[in-house]
Amino acid sequence: MSDINIPINEVNSSIEVAEELKTRIIDQLEYVIDPELGIDIVNLGLVYGIELNDEGHCLINLTLTTMGCPLADLITDEIHDVLKSIDEIKTTEVQLVWYPAWTTDRMTRYARIALGIR
Repeated sequence: MSDINIPINEVNSSIEVAEELKTRIIDQLEYVIDPELGIDIVNLGLVYGIELNDEGHCLINLTLTTMGCPLADLITDEIHDVLKSIDEIKTTEVQLVWYPAWTTDRMTRYARIALGIR
């Protein structure tokens, strides 16, 4: 994942609290499974960035394995659903980005093993 920005403010009063919140967000995003590949969007390397502002607006920069993916709405809806469990997040926006283009190089070792890719 290339960019995660969690502010330190009244809610997230320290680096430790911000790091814990970042971990909770990533943990929740791991519940969003790409239906075609059966692997979560984090391990596939589809999440390019996460930003959370002081008002609790969470922006997820996400790519897909292909531009014409018919499951984009399903994945986006699931992101909204899983992030509802985090009290600090008041609203969520998913922004699809296409640069840099996704490649299998972005996948974690876990995803590569699960898909049989070396």
